[in-house]
Amino acid sequence: MKILFLGGTGIISTACTRLAIARGFEVTLLNRSRRETIPGARQLTADIGDADLAAKLARERWDVVVDFIAFDPAAIEQRIALFRDRVAQYIFISSASAYQKPLTHYLITESTPLANPFWEYSRNKIACEERLMRAYREASFPITIIRPSLTYGDTNVPLAINSWTQSFTAVARLRAGQPLIVPGDGLSLWTITHNTDFAKGLVGLIGHPGAIGHAFQITSDEALTWNQIYQATAEAAGVSAPRLVHIASDFVCACDPDALGPLIGDKSNSAIFDNTKIQRFVPDFVATTRFRDGIAGTIRWFDADPSRQTVDREMSAKWDRLIAAYERGLENARRDFA
Repeated sequence: MKILFLGGTGIISTACTRLAIARGFEVTLLNRSRRETIPGARQLTADIGDADLAAKLARERWDVVVDFIAFDPAAIEQRIALFRDRVAQYIFISSASAYQKPLTHYLITESTPLANPFWEYSRNKIACEERLMRAYREASFPITIIRPSLTYGDTNVPLAINSWTQSFTAVARLRAGQPLIVPGDGLSLWTITHNTDFAKGLVGLIGHPGAIGHAFQITSDEALTWNQIYQATAEAAGVSAPRLVHIASDFVCACDPDALGPLIGDKSNSAIFDNTKIQRFVPDFVATTRFRDGIAGTIRWFDADPSRQTVDREMSAKWDRLIAAYERGLENARRDFA
């Protein structure tokens, strides 16, 4: 079976690419990367937005296209035009952040409403899903929608407040005895999924005719509080007594408006997922990587090469200012109520 991955070298997609190759699929990666590709994958170096891409792909045919890099309806329109009548299945990677915020029921299923007024990223994913479902109903465009939650691998440390591009920043602060911010009281339950577990579900849906027209969430079944997640990360980093500062998400977002979507629109909410549907369609799917084991592997990956241990100093300085503002406010409140 011939598979085209749009992207294919990110946190989620790398694990999916490797598993698809291991299972005998013929995998092509289309992206702008000029880095060494994943062994066993064919590389097409191009920008998906190029006006002449259709001509470049005119002689190409794939059974399945998996799209990791569409983030708005304009991209979806381009994909529909590009792959209409040319693939048997188009798999769109959406996001579990599209589910309603705040939730009206604690357990998230594929039928949970999609509505996120706090994060434009999530609203764009919702709009993408709606356009694809219309293309399926009106033109039989063969779509499958996947909604991952927070997914990590060797190359990133998935904390509620961290630098996304330089996630070793949190580990460096832990080891230096500097505080980390935990949103709220740290008791919200969150689901973090290892990318190798996510790959089992996604690859199991590739070429599955029964998955056409359906949406699936693929996550771990392990739900931990943010306190437990931070503590496990600290232990993996060799820090037994981390300095954790609990700050209300509203306060964080007032100081740093960029945090509104990722926090109020996502990680400050509890997120517990029902994986019954993916397990029904892919009977051998099971998430087997506990967070404490997965994050230990992540820390080992960073420690294996000091060049990987880059620190986002601007972000770290912002956290220090935020913590200082919170502590000043706390001290003022103590004096006012003394």
